[in-house]
Amino acid sequence: MTIFENLRNGQVYDTRESTYRKEVHAEIDRSDDIQFQINSINPRHKEKLVALENELLYGQMVDGTYFTPPMHIDAGSRVFLGKDVYANHDLTLMSVGTITIEDGVMMGPGVGLFTVNHQPKHLHTIMTKEIHIKKNAWIGARVNILPGVTIGENSIIGAGAVVSHDIPDNSVAVGIPAKVIKTLE
Repeated sequence: MTIFENLRNGQVYDTRESTYRKEVHAEIDRSDDIQFQINSINPRHKEKLVALENELLYGQMVDGTYFTPPMHIDAGSRVFLGKDVYANHDLTLMSVGTITIEDGVMMGPGVGLFTVNHQPKHLHTIMTKEIHIKKNAWIGARVNILPGVTIGENSIIGAGAVVSHDIPDNSVAVGIPAKVIKTLE
């Protein structure tokens, strides 16, 4: 198993360990190098942007999927995308713990998905929990989604929300922490 798979299965790691640094930081460095290029390109050069996004995300920028730069994704290899996924500018994916985004998901500007946390008494020790966003969810501007959260199919998360718990299918959630205020028919 890789360190990424071990993290996904609940194992914790000291970020100073050489095995952690070798595997995880190699992917972070690869992702950073590609993103530097993405974030430096004139936005009119769509073909070049899509080619680099495909390099970052291993060919997943197809079937209408597009991310608007600038963005930051720490581990492109741990992001799994459906078709017709759109993210507006200033997307942040802290994806070491794995992020799955299904078909038709829309994300507004400044969205942050965070799969990593640190142990309070051992700040160099990280733990991760996967984030899963189901089909046709709409994530509003400046929403932050915390480790281990699943956003239900067809759900809407209002601008500025901080989502710390699962949101059921067909729900509207807002606030800090996000709370369901409505069920969609």
